[in-house]
Amino acid sequence: MENQFALEKQNALTKTDKSHEQKWDKKIVALCNKINESPNYFTTSSCAGRITLIKNSSKKVPNIFLYKTHTKTKKEEIQKPINTENQTIYFRQEPCALHVACKSLEDAINLLKLAKQAGWKRSGIFSSNKSKFICELTSTEWIVAPLVINNELLVDKKYIEILVEEANIKLEKTWEKIERLEKMITHL
Repeated sequence: MENQFALEKQNALTKTDKSHEQKWDKKIVALCNKINESPNYFTTSSCAGRITLIKNSSKKVPNIFLYKTHTKTKKEEIQKPINTENQTIYFRQEPCALHVACKSLEDAINLLKLAKQAGWKRSGIFSSNKSKFICELTSTEWIVAPLVINNELLVDKKYIEILVEEANIKLEKTWEKIERLEKMITHL
């Protein structure tokens, strides 16, 4: 089983990145590298948090994102796509999220304890098999709000300004939690 975990880790860390950006978010790279240094852990996916405008859809469809950034944004950036699209649109601010493969149940529990102490409150083990346990570490800073329904703008510019301000504050909080967890992981 030990060789199986090491092989899976090697495969995961050398495969082509399948994310839209084809790279790790800058704000979470150091944490991922620190986790991946341990022989008992490896990251399988990560996000440092993001702000998006997304088309309403029950399925993953091409071009679902009208706007996406992993940095703070401005109200003008949010208003541009709203003014050009005629459909249902949601504003979303999402927290940091990290999936980590752990060699043993004890390793998973140790990681979860650190994550929760660092403020990643919505964290747990979400799958396991003979060779590993997968932990999902997630923070709690979320905003989801409809802006356009049936081609009708539901909010005014002042509301969008407030929404963007709140989303930027929540992104800063999620980045602080990434830094906190990175500092807490001295050795796994």
